[in-house]
Amino acid sequence: MLEVTSWIWLLLVVFVLHDLEELIVVESWLQKNKGVVMKKAPRWFKGMIEPSLTMTTAQFAVAVTCIFCVLALAVLLTICTWEQRTFLPFFLVCLHVLFLHTFTHIGQSLLLRSYTPGVVTAVALALPYSLYTYSCLFAEDVISWQLVGSTLPYVLLIVPLLYGAHRLGQFVSNR
Repeated sequence: MLEVTSWIWLLLVVFVLHDLEELIVVESWLQKNKGVVMKKAPRWFKGMIEPSLTMTTAQFAVAVTCIFCVLALAVLLTICTWEQRTFLPFFLVCLHVLFLHTFTHIGQSLLLRSYTPGVVTAVALALPYSLYTYSCLFAEDVISWQLVGSTLPYVLLIVPLLYGAHRLGQFVSNR
């Protein structure tokens, strides 16, 4: 069995493999499925997603790189301060985001009744990784339900980061 710190490092591997699936297919999938997505998306949601339906692989790669840098920082700070657990909440927020993100992929595929970019690795890697990592952290008394609950609201801080990363991707790839 791997040590808890090994599972923390694996967040980066799972993220890279998951986003690699998305990077490989996102642009061509969007080109083929934009109309279907707009038809099936709830009316209130269409305005928010329409700009992302023309995303290129380059734009997505910039966003993924920004997000990877944040995750790498969370992992490195958590590992470097492991004894004090100073940055464990930062890592936990990232783990929450990965875990919750899997359900966006599942929801998209259910809504569209088809494959969507990232759903395979979300279900096969990200979801089991998240659940097992939570399990290990609880089993080793590294986290408590109180810590999980207190860090969940910070997941909302990731939304502007994701939006900014995607906007940066648009800016950089349009230059």
